Amino acid sequence: MRKRRVKATVSYDGTGYRGFQLQPNGITIQSVIEKALESLLREPVRIRPAGRTDAGVHARRQVVDFADSGGRSLEVIVRGGNALLPPEIRILSAEEVSPAFDARRYAKSKEYRYFLHNAPVPSPFFARYAWHLASPVDLGAMREGLAHIVGSHDFTSFRGQGCAARTAVREISRAGIGAEAVPGLHCVVIAGSGFLRHMVRNVVGTLVDIGRGKIPPDRMRELLGHGDRTLAGATAPPHGLFLWDVSYGSPPDAGTAGGRAWGEGFFS
Repeated sequence: MRKRRVKATVSYDGTGYRGFQLQPNGITIQSVIEKALESLLREPVRIRPAGRTDAGVHARRQVVDFADSGGRSLEVIVRGGNALLPPEIRILSAEEVSPAFDARRYAKSKEYRYFLHNAPVPSPFFARYAWHLASPVDLGAMREGLAHIVGSHDFTSFRGQGCAARTAVREISRAGIGAEAVPGLHCVVIAGSGFLRHMVRNVVGTLVDIGRGKIPPDRMRELLGHGDRTLAGATAPPHGLFLWDVSYGSPPDAGTAGGRAWGEGFFS
Protein backbone atom coordinates (compact mmCIF):
# COMPACT_ATOMS: atom_id res chain seq x y z
CA MET A 1 0.00 0.00 0.00
CA ARG A 2 1.37 3.38 -1.04
CA LYS A 3 2.02 5.74 1.85
CA ARG A 4 4.53 8.32 0.67
CA ARG A 5 4.60 11.13 -1.90
CA VAL A 6 7.97 12.32 -3.10
CA LYS A 7 8.81 15.68 -4.63
CA ALA A 8 11.93 15.51 -6.79
CA THR A 9 13.90 18.16 -8.66
CA VAL A 10 15.32 16.94 -11.96
CA SER A 11 17.59 18.43 -14.60
CA TYR A 12 17.92 17.32 -18.20
CA ASP A 13 19.29 17.98 -21.66
CA GLY A 14 16.29 17.55 -23.94
CA THR A 15 18.33 16.99 -27.11
CA GLY A 16 17.22 13.78 -28.77
CA TYR A 17 14.09 13.34 -26.66
CA ARG A 18 10.50 13.78 -27.83
CA GLY A 19 9.74 16.14 -24.97
CA PHE A 20 8.91 15.41 -21.36
CA GLN A 21 5.48 13.79 -21.54
CA LEU A 22 4.94 10.14 -22.43
CA GLN A 23 4.45 9.59 -26.18
CA PRO A 24 3.20 6.50 -28.01
CA ASN A 25 6.22 6.60 -30.32
CA GLY A 26 9.61 7.80 -29.18
CA ILE A 27 11.64 8.16 -26.00
CA THR A 28 10.69 10.95 -23.58
CA ILE A 29 12.18 12.30 -20.38
CA GLN A 30 9.23 10.96 -18.39
CA SER A 31 9.50 7.45 -19.81
CA VAL A 32 13.22 7.26 -19.00
CA ILE A 33 12.84 8.55 -15.43
CA GLU A 34 9.89 6.26 -14.71
CA LYS A 35 11.77 3.23 -16.04
CA ALA A 36 14.76 4.01 -13.80
CA LEU A 37 12.61 4.55 -10.71
CA GLU A 38 10.56 1.40 -11.32
CA SER A 39 13.76 -0.62 -11.58
CA LEU A 40 15.12 0.93 -8.40
CA LEU A 41 11.93 0.82 -6.31
CA ARG A 42 10.58 -2.44 -7.77
CA GLU A 43 7.09 -1.01 -8.12
CA PRO A 44 5.12 0.95 -10.74
CA VAL A 45 5.87 4.70 -10.76
CA ARG A 46 4.05 7.54 -12.52
CA ILE A 47 5.60 10.99 -12.21
CA ARG A 48 3.75 14.31 -12.53
CA PRO A 49 5.73 17.37 -13.71
CA ALA A 50 5.37 21.03 -12.83
CA GLY A 51 5.33 21.72 -16.56
CA ARG A 52 5.66 19.83 -19.83
CA THR A 53 8.60 20.67 -22.06
CA ASP A 54 8.59 20.10 -25.81
CA ALA A 55 10.98 18.01 -27.88
CA GLY A 56 14.49 19.44 -27.73
CA VAL A 57 13.77 21.75 -24.77
CA HIS A 58 15.93 21.50 -21.64
CA ALA A 59 15.33 21.95 -17.92
CA ARG A 60 17.74 23.24 -15.30
CA ARG A 61 15.29 22.62 -12.45
CA GLN A 62 12.10 20.77 -13.29
CA VAL A 63 9.97 19.57 -10.37
CA VAL A 64 8.06 16.28 -10.39
CA ASP A 65 6.17 14.26 -7.81
CA PHE A 66 5.28 10.59 -7.49
CA ALA A 67 3.87 8.13 -4.98
CA ASP A 68 5.70 5.07 -3.69
CA SER A 69 5.58 2.64 -0.77
CA GLY A 70 8.43 4.33 1.09
CA GLY A 71 10.68 1.29 0.98
CA ARG A 72 13.74 3.24 -0.18
CA SER A 73 15.35 6.26 1.45
CA LEU A 74 15.45 9.62 -0.30
CA GLU A 75 19.22 9.28 -0.63
CA VAL A 76 18.78 5.97 -2.46
CA ILE A 77 16.24 7.57 -4.80
CA VAL A 78 18.76 10.29 -5.74
CA ARG A 79 21.92 8.19 -5.86
CA GLY A 80 20.34 4.99 -7.16
CA GLY A 81 18.13 6.80 -9.64
CA ASN A 82 21.10 8.65 -11.12
CA ALA A 83 23.07 5.43 -11.39
CA LEU A 84 20.32 4.05 -13.63
CA LEU A 85 19.69 7.22 -15.65
CA PRO A 86 21.65 8.36 -18.72
CA PRO A 87 24.11 11.22 -18.03
CA GLU A 88 21.87 13.83 -19.68
CA ILE A 89 19.17 13.31 -17.02
CA ARG A 90 19.85 13.87 -13.30
CA ILE A 91 17.78 13.75 -10.12
CA LEU A 92 19.05 16.71 -8.10
CA SER A 93 17.06 16.20 -4.90
CA ALA A 94 14.18 14.28 -3.35
CA GLU A 95 11.88 15.30 -0.52
CA GLU A 96 8.90 13.70 1.19
CA VAL A 97 5.80 15.89 0.91
CA SER A 98 2.16 15.65 1.93
CA PRO A 99 -0.08 13.23 -0.02
CA ALA A 100 -1.98 16.24 -1.40
CA PHE A 101 1.08 17.75 -3.11
CA ASP A 102 0.87 18.21 -6.87
CA ALA A 103 3.93 19.61 -8.66
CA ARG A 104 1.87 21.48 -11.24
CA ARG A 105 -1.04 22.75 -9.14
CA TYR A 106 1.12 23.89 -6.22
CA ALA A 107 3.61 25.78 -8.40
CA LYS A 108 3.44 29.54 -7.81
CA SER A 109 5.76 30.65 -10.60
CA LYS A 110 7.90 29.26 -13.41
CA GLU A 111 10.93 30.88 -14.95
CA TYR A 112 12.03 30.17 -18.51
CA ARG A 113 15.29 31.28 -20.08
CA TYR A 114 16.02 31.36 -23.78
CA PHE A 115 19.62 31.71 -24.95
CA LEU A 116 20.66 33.61 -28.07
CA HIS A 117 24.18 33.53 -29.53
CA ASN A 118 24.72 36.63 -31.68
CA ALA A 119 28.01 36.19 -33.53
CA PRO A 120 29.17 35.88 -37.17
CA VAL A 121 30.30 32.27 -36.64
CA PRO A 122 28.34 29.70 -34.60
CA SER A 123 30.08 28.19 -31.59
CA PRO A 124 30.33 24.40 -31.32
CA PHE A 125 29.83 24.78 -27.57
CA PHE A 126 26.44 26.51 -27.88
CA ALA A 127 25.04 24.53 -30.80
CA ARG A 128 22.73 22.47 -28.56
CA TYR A 129 21.76 25.23 -26.15
CA ALA A 130 21.42 28.57 -27.97
CA TRP A 131 19.84 29.93 -31.16
CA HIS A 132 22.63 31.27 -33.36
CA LEU A 133 21.95 34.66 -34.96
CA ALA A 134 24.67 35.54 -37.46
CA SER A 135 23.62 39.16 -38.12
CA PRO A 136 23.67 41.86 -35.42
CA VAL A 137 20.42 42.51 -33.53
CA ASP A 138 19.27 45.61 -31.64
CA LEU A 139 19.09 44.46 -28.02
CA GLY A 140 17.72 47.81 -26.89
CA ALA A 141 14.74 47.48 -29.22
CA MET A 142 14.22 43.89 -28.08
CA ARG A 143 14.20 44.95 -24.42
CA GLU A 144 11.69 47.68 -25.24
CA GLY A 145 9.42 45.17 -26.94
CA LEU A 146 9.77 42.58 -24.20
CA ALA A 147 8.74 45.06 -21.50
CA HIS A 148 5.22 45.14 -22.95
CA ILE A 149 4.44 41.54 -21.94
CA VAL A 150 4.84 42.15 -18.18
CA GLY A 151 1.46 42.04 -16.44
CA SER A 152 -1.77 40.18 -17.20
CA HIS A 153 -2.48 39.85 -20.92
CA ASP A 154 -4.25 37.70 -23.49
CA PHE A 155 -1.44 35.81 -25.24
CA THR A 156 -3.54 34.27 -28.04
CA SER A 157 -1.15 35.73 -30.63
CA PHE A 158 1.67 33.75 -29.01
CA ARG A 159 -0.27 30.53 -28.46
CA GLY A 160 1.05 27.40 -30.15
CA GLN A 161 -1.09 25.13 -32.28
CA GLY A 162 -2.70 22.32 -30.29
CA CYS A 163 -2.71 24.25 -26.99
CA ALA A 164 -5.60 22.94 -24.87
CA ALA A 165 -5.63 25.71 -22.24
CA ARG A 166 -9.10 27.06 -21.51
CA THR A 167 -7.93 30.67 -21.53
CA ALA A 168 -5.00 32.49 -23.12
CA VAL A 169 -4.76 35.07 -20.32
CA ARG A 170 -1.48 34.76 -18.43
CA GLU A 171 0.30 36.81 -15.77
CA ILE A 172 3.97 37.63 -16.45
CA SER A 173 5.80 38.92 -13.38
CA ARG A 174 9.24 39.53 -14.86
CA ALA A 175 10.85 39.75 -18.30
CA GLY A 176 14.24 40.96 -19.46
CA ILE A 177 17.34 40.30 -21.55
CA GLY A 178 20.73 39.89 -19.92
CA ALA A 179 24.23 39.45 -21.29
CA GLU A 180 26.20 36.39 -20.25
CA ALA A 181 29.94 36.25 -19.55
CA VAL A 182 30.65 34.96 -23.06
CA PRO A 183 30.64 37.73 -25.70
CA GLY A 184 27.57 37.53 -27.94
CA LEU A 185 25.63 35.22 -25.61
CA HIS A 186 22.37 36.72 -24.37
CA CYS A 187 19.54 35.36 -22.25
CA VAL A 188 15.84 36.18 -22.49
CA VAL A 189 14.29 35.67 -19.03
CA ILE A 190 10.51 35.34 -18.65
CA ALA A 191 8.83 34.43 -15.37
CA GLY A 192 5.13 34.05 -14.62
CA SER A 193 2.42 32.00 -13.00
CA GLY A 194 1.73 29.96 -16.13
CA PHE A 195 2.48 29.62 -19.83
CA LEU A 196 0.75 28.50 -23.01
CA ARG A 197 2.17 25.95 -25.39
CA HIS A 198 5.11 27.45 -27.34
CA MET A 199 4.37 30.83 -25.73
CA VAL A 200 7.97 31.64 -24.76
CA ARG A 201 9.37 30.48 -28.08
CA ASN A 202 6.79 32.53 -29.98
CA VAL A 203 7.61 35.61 -27.91
CA VAL A 204 11.32 35.09 -28.59
CA GLY A 205 10.71 34.65 -32.31
CA THR A 206 8.88 37.98 -32.34
CA LEU A 207 11.67 39.63 -30.31
CA VAL A 208 14.23 38.51 -32.88
CA ASP A 209 12.13 40.12 -35.62
CA ILE A 210 12.21 43.31 -33.56
CA GLY A 211 15.97 43.02 -33.09
CA ARG A 212 16.44 42.58 -36.84
CA GLY A 213 14.39 45.69 -37.54
CA LYS A 214 11.56 43.85 -39.27
CA ILE A 215 8.91 45.19 -36.87
CA PRO A 216 8.93 48.03 -34.29
CA PRO A 217 9.06 47.33 -30.53
CA ASP A 218 5.51 48.63 -30.08
CA ARG A 219 4.23 45.76 -32.23
CA MET A 220 4.61 43.49 -29.21
CA ARG A 221 2.01 45.56 -27.34
CA GLU A 222 -0.31 45.55 -30.35
CA LEU A 223 -0.11 41.76 -30.63
CA LEU A 224 -1.23 41.20 -27.04
CA GLY A 225 -4.90 40.43 -27.10
CA HIS A 226 -5.07 40.71 -30.88
CA GLY A 227 -5.90 37.03 -31.18
CA ASP A 228 -4.07 36.29 -34.43
CA ARG A 229 -1.05 33.98 -34.22
CA THR A 230 -0.13 34.68 -37.86
CA LEU A 231 0.75 38.30 -37.03
CA ALA A 232 3.48 37.37 -34.52
CA GLY A 233 6.96 36.10 -35.31
CA ALA A 234 8.00 32.56 -36.12
CA THR A 235 8.44 30.01 -33.33
CA ALA A 236 12.02 30.09 -32.06
CA PRO A 237 13.93 26.76 -32.22
CA PRO A 238 13.45 24.55 -29.15
CA HIS A 239 17.12 23.99 -28.30
CA GLY A 240 17.63 27.49 -26.86
CA LEU A 241 14.87 27.12 -24.26
CA PHE A 242 15.32 26.04 -20.65
CA LEU A 243 12.76 25.58 -17.89
CA TRP A 244 15.05 27.37 -15.47
CA ASP A 245 13.22 27.15 -12.17
CA VAL A 246 9.88 26.41 -10.50
CA SER A 247 8.90 28.30 -7.36
CA TYR A 248 6.57 27.18 -4.60
CA GLY A 249 5.01 28.93 -1.63
CA SER A 250 5.84 28.48 2.04
CA PRO A 251 6.04 24.86 3.28
CA PRO A 252 2.33 24.67 4.27
CA ASP A 253 1.30 25.95 0.84
CA ALA A 254 3.71 23.63 -0.90
CA GLY A 255 2.31 20.63 0.92
CA THR A 256 5.53 19.51 2.57
CA ALA A 257 5.47 16.76 5.15
CA GLY A 258 8.11 18.44 7.27
CA GLY A 259 10.87 16.01 6.26
CA ARG A 260 14.29 17.06 5.06
CA ALA A 261 15.16 16.93 1.38
CA TRP A 262 18.13 14.89 0.21
CA GLY A 263 20.24 16.36 -2.57
CA GLU A 264 20.70 20.02 -3.44
CA GLY A 265 21.71 22.03 -0.41
CA PHE A 266 21.83 18.92 1.83
CA PHE A 267 25.23 19.83 3.25
CA SER A 268 24.52 23.56 3.65
